[in-house]
Amino acid sequence: MPKVALITGGAGFIGCQVAKRLLAAGLEVVVFDNLHPQVHVGSGLPASLPKAVRFVAGDVTLPANWQTLLKLTRPDVVVHLAAETGTGQSLTEASRHAGVNVLGTAQLLDAMSAAKHVPERFVLASSRAVYGDGAWQDERGVRFYPAGRTRAALEAKQWDPPAPGGGLARPVAASAADTTPNPISVYAATKLTQEQVLAAWCRAFGSALNVLRLQNVYGPGQAVGNPYTGVLTYFATRAVAGQGLEVFEDGQIVRDFVFIDDVADALTAAALGSTSGCQTVDIGSGAPTTILEVAKTMARLAGSPAPVVSGKFRDGDVRAASCTIAAAGALLGYSPKVPLDVGLAKLLDGVRTTLAK
Repeated sequence: MPKVALITGGAGFIGCQVAKRLLAAGLEVVVFDNLHPQVHVGSGLPASLPKAVRFVAGDVTLPANWQTLLKLTRPDVVVHLAAETGTGQSLTEASRHAGVNVLGTAQLLDAMSAAKHVPERFVLASSRAVYGDGAWQDERGVRFYPAGRTRAALEAKQWDPPAPGGGLARPVAASAADTTPNPISVYAATKLTQEQVLAAWCRAFGSALNVLRLQNVYGPGQAVGNPYTGVLTYFATRAVAGQGLEVFEDGQIVRDFVFIDDVADALTAAALGSTSGCQTVDIGSGAPTTILEVAKTMARLAGSPAPVVSGKFRDGDVRAASCTIAAAGALLGYSPKVPLDVGLAKLLDGVRTTLAK
């Protein structure tokens, strides 16, 4: 009998791509999703979800839904993608994010315990947001952790955190091995809690756990109508309409944009892996860029007006986010294949196709 993989939130942007890969690897795939309207516009399953999956409608926060699911299947591998993801939204809808991300994970584990079933492996899609502002270095190379950018500092256009002794500072790429998590949004705090809750359960009951802290994932298939979707999909929607792109702060916000195919490959490798214990790695492109540079590239590819730097800011945003990927390469054989300009062209084509429907 083939192994069974359960993907929570499996009808989403990332889940559909992971499902395709696990089916191709010979696994039976069960997708558990509530098809939330913020993500799933219209009715029915997304066209990108493979027909061969076994779809079960349900909510991760409801024990009765888990009881029904585990009567139907006893998964060997659980890929846990179900989550509320809006960073800014989480500041005003904290209970919603904590309910799905933390309580939903706890309900998953309680259901497994009640069913007396211990999967071989869990794979959690976590987030670069757990690092908050991350680590920075002063001009002497001394590492420090900023306290967080205040509204007063942002209103004064003090974008970079100051070094403790004064002078310039630069961000350090995050690494799960040596960067201390420091969430500055409700969303980030719930993702870190997910990691810790799963690790505690897996250590106690003997499941392996792979935590993948994803950088900014983008690509065709991301929900165009979701106001909390990735910034690149928002940019692409405006660019294909011939509209200009507004870039916040001074344009020098740093992000690591990683294409959906590379992320799905990493999650699949983790699901199919044979590692033991609890392992945490970072998944990015390995090539961070500024928001202004990526906006310029997108405008050029789309033939839209040049981007405008507005000086506006968003509460809860971090100044810089990127990561090292050597650990993911060693553990999962991870090697991103899609460079940014190629990925942006694919994203623009996907958005054009979606908007033409």
